[in-house]
Amino acid sequence: MPRQVFFYDQPERFVAGTVGQPGARAFYLQASARGRITSVLLEKNQVAALAERIEEVLDEALRRSGGDAAIPAAAPKDLLDTAPLDLPLEQEFRVGTMALAWDSVESCLVVEAQALVEDEEDEEAAETVFTDDDTGPDMLRVRLSGAMARVFAKRALDLVAAGRKPCPFCNLPLDPEGHLCPRANGYRR
Repeated sequence: MPRQVFFYDQPERFVAGTVGQPGARAFYLQASARGRITSVLLEKNQVAALAERIEEVLDEALRRSGGDAAIPAAAPKDLLDTAPLDLPLEQEFRVGTMALAWDSVESCLVVEAQALVEDEEDEEAAETVFTDDDTGPDMLRVRLSGAMARVFAKRALDLVAAGRKPCPFCNLPLDPEGHLCPRANGYRR
């Protein structure tokens, strides 16, 4: 069966969101434009890794351009998106592999999320990302401006942190590995 590529070039919306209560949340990436919505399921750690890597790629692209790239240093407050996921929420696939690239010619970030591969035949096809052939797992491909990518990363990092209990001393989210509190003289929880 040929793969399906859900492509969004500068979507109206690209967000990470959740369904459920902390501790039992399902995490989604959702892109939408002109009445079309694509939602894919992924793990919390994938959302965190994607957001952190987006920040790194944008910072590096900005550095390499000498500050000339159309990338804000922080997420523009007027573009922040705090709305819930769009409905209907229909999962296209569960994410396995993700890839990022900064397109310096078009001044945009390319995000790809490929479906989780279940068998060995599909695994070989999944090893190549950023291809346009008809083989391999289904894929969500999104092209974002620097500002929209920053907004996505901020919301995603806030979303991941929102499920953590705050430190009683500094109110920062507690990390699962522990938390070295800056206000409690090295108090580790």
